[in-house]
Amino acid sequence: MLPPPTDNPTAASSPKQQSRTKHASSSSTANAHKKTSSNPKSTGPTIDALTANLETSKLGDPTPAEAVREFDFQQNSIKQLLLQPIPLPTNSSAEPNQAGKLNNPPPPSPGIPSDKDRVEQGGTTVGSDEVLDEADLPSYLIHKVNKEGGEFILRIGGKDDQTGRPMSLTEGEMDQALENLKVAASMVDCQTTLLVSRIREEDGERLAHVMVRRIPASAQELLELRVAVIGNVDAGKSTTLGVLTKGGLDDGRGRARVNLFRHKHEVESGRTSSVGMEIMGFDSKGVPVVEPSPSGSKDDPGRRMTWEEVCAKAAKVISFIDLAGHERYLKTTVFGMTGCLPDFVMLMVGANAGLIGMSKEHLGIALALSVPVIVCITKVDMTPAHILEATIKQLTKILKSPGCRKTPVFIRDMSDVVETALRIETERVCPVFQISNVTGQQLDLLRGFLNALPQASSAKFDPRRPFEFQISDTFSVPFVGTVVSGVVVSGRCKVGDSLLIGPDSLGQFSVTSVRSIQRKRVNVEVTSAGQSASFALKRIRKNQVRKGMVMLSRSDPAPKAHMEFEAEILCLYHSTTLSVGSCMVLHAASIRQTVRIVAIAKIDSTAAAVGSEKPVVRTGDRARLRLQFLRFPEYVKPGMKLITRE
Repeated sequence: MLPPPTDNPTAASSPKQQSRTKHASSSSTANAHKKTSSNPKSTGPTIDALTANLETSKLGDPTPAEAVREFDFQQNSIKQLLLQPIPLPTNSSAEPNQAGKLNNPPPPSPGIPSDKDRVEQGGTTVGSDEVLDEADLPSYLIHKVNKEGGEFILRIGGKDDQTGRPMSLTEGEMDQALENLKVAASMVDCQTTLLVSRIREEDGERLAHVMVRRIPASAQELLELRVAVIGNVDAGKSTTLGVLTKGGLDDGRGRARVNLFRHKHEVESGRTSSVGMEIMGFDSKGVPVVEPSPSGSKDDPGRRMTWEEVCAKAAKVISFIDLAGHERYLKTTVFGMTGCLPDFVMLMVGANAGLIGMSKEHLGIALALSVPVIVCITKVDMTPAHILEATIKQLTKILKSPGCRKTPVFIRDMSDVVETALRIETERVCPVFQISNVTGQQLDLLRGFLNALPQASSAKFDPRRPFEFQISDTFSVPFVGTVVSGVVVSGRCKVGDSLLIGPDSLGQFSVTSVRSIQRKRVNVEVTSAGQSASFALKRIRKNQVRKGMVMLSRSDPAPKAHMEFEAEILCLYHSTTLSVGSCMVLHAASIRQTVRIVAIAKIDSTAAAVGSEKPVVRTGDRARLRLQFLRFPEYVKPGMKLITRE
C-alpha cells in the first residue's frame, strides 16, 4: 500500500504514458485518480489489452436540464424527408446566390437560430437540438448540423438510417432528393456539396454522399481541426504542408517548405526544430482556399495568403502542427502531441526509406494517446517499384501487428476517401495515401479527405462545463501586453470575462481579465470549447506566465495545484527498471516538468524483489506510482493522459 499523500492527490486516469530517451528509454502510459482501487489482471499482449482495465475518472455528467434532447424522426424516414416537397413563400427564390443562401429566404422554422443568435452564443447553437414542431427537411438539417458541430455527411441510398429498409431510389428520385437537399440547406444558412455518386454493382442501388456545411457568420463560427504532422527526419513533412497550404507543387529541391520555417538555421538545414503552425482553409463548398497562380497553372504556387485572408473565405480550417522529426528534438515533438491536443495525426513515411528511426517512436506516441492516424507515403515519384512495394509491405505488417491493430486502407478514389473518413473515429482503420509533392499524385484525394474529416465529439470538448484553457505558448506584444495561446478545453469565454490564471511557483492563482481574443489572427468576441485561441490579458506581466499554466473560470472552491499525485502507468519500454527515486520527464497536456517516483504499488503482479524486497517496474508492468514534481506545483486533474520519457 502507498503511504498517505502529503496533499490532495490528483491522478492521471487515462491509459497512456511513454518514456523514451536518446540511448536507453522507458515508456509508460498513465492514469491519475484520487482513490486507490484494485483492478483485475490484464494479460493481453497489446497496448489496448494492457490498458483496457485502467480506471477512467469521469469529470461529471451533465444534469438532465443540460442533456441534449434528440430530434424524433421515427415517423419520417430519410427517404420521405428528402422527397417531400419543400414549400417556399411566393417572394422567395429556389435558386441560392453565390454565398449559398436563397435570394429571398423565408423566415426560419421554429428552433432554427439566425446568424445573429449563433454569433452571440459563440459559434455553437445552444438549445437548437430541442424537439421541433414539424419534422421537415430543413429542421432535420439544422438539427444534424448543430449536433455534429457545424457539418455532416449525409448518405443517400442504401439502407435508411431510420427504418432500416433499402431506399431503392430511381434516377429521378435521386435527382429530386439532391435538389430538395440543396434548397433546404439554403433555407438554414448551409451549403451542400456532392462528394461522390455511384451505382452499387451488387444490387444496382444508387448511392450518394453529400456534405452539408454551415456557412459561418463570422470567424468565431469557423470549423477547426488540428492535425499533427509527424514522421522521421527527411520524410517530407514540411514540403507536404507547403504544397497543401500554398497550392502548386514542389520543385524537388524544397521550394515548397521554405515559407513554413520559423528560424534561419531551419532554412539552412531544411530540418524543423520547433513546433510550426500552418492553416489550410476550405470554403462552404469544400474547395481549398488558395491564391491562384499568376500564370494560371496549378503547378505554380500563387501569392502566399495571410491567415486573415484564409479565414475570411473559409468555412473550415485545418490547423497543421508541423513537428520535428529529428531525434534531437523529440521533447519538442512530444510537447506538440500532448499540448496542442491534435484531433488527428498524419504520419509521413518516405517511400525510399520506409518506417524507420523516429517514425516508430512517433507512431507509438500517437497510439498511446489514442489519436487516429493517417499515413502518407511520400516521394513515390522517385522511388523504384520494388522499393515502394517493400515499404508498403513493411508498413502493412507494422499496422496489423498486435501493438497497433490497425486495418490499413489504401486510398484509390473518392469513394474510399468518404467511407474511410466516416469510419476513422469509430473503427480501427488507417487510411494510406501514396503521394508525390512533385507530380501531385493523390494530393487531390488527400485534400478531399481532410475536407471530409469529422469534427471532434462534444464528449471531448464540452462547451457547457466551466471554462478551462491550457496555455501552450506565451508572448509579449508591443502596445497590447501579455498574450497567451493554446486550446480551450471546456466552456466558453468572451471579451471582458474575469478569469483565474496559474499556478505560479508557489501554487497560487491570480485574477486577470480578457482584453481581446483572436482565432487564427482574427479578432473575435467569443471562443468556445475545442477551439485554438489567443488571449490578451490585463494586469499580467510576461514573466508571470509560462507554458503549462491554465486559465479557469472563477469558482468556489478555488482550484488547487499539487506537488504530488498518483498515477496508474503501463511501462511500454525501459532498458532496465524504474524504482523509487527514479526521475523522468512528464508530459501532461501543456505541462512539461521532471518528476520523481516517491512510491510504487504493483497492480497486476507481486512486487519484484531487488535486494531487500524493493518494488520496481519493468517493461510491460502495470503499476500505481506516486509522482512528485521537482520544481513547482502544477494543475493536474483526474483523467489526464500522461507520457513520460527519460
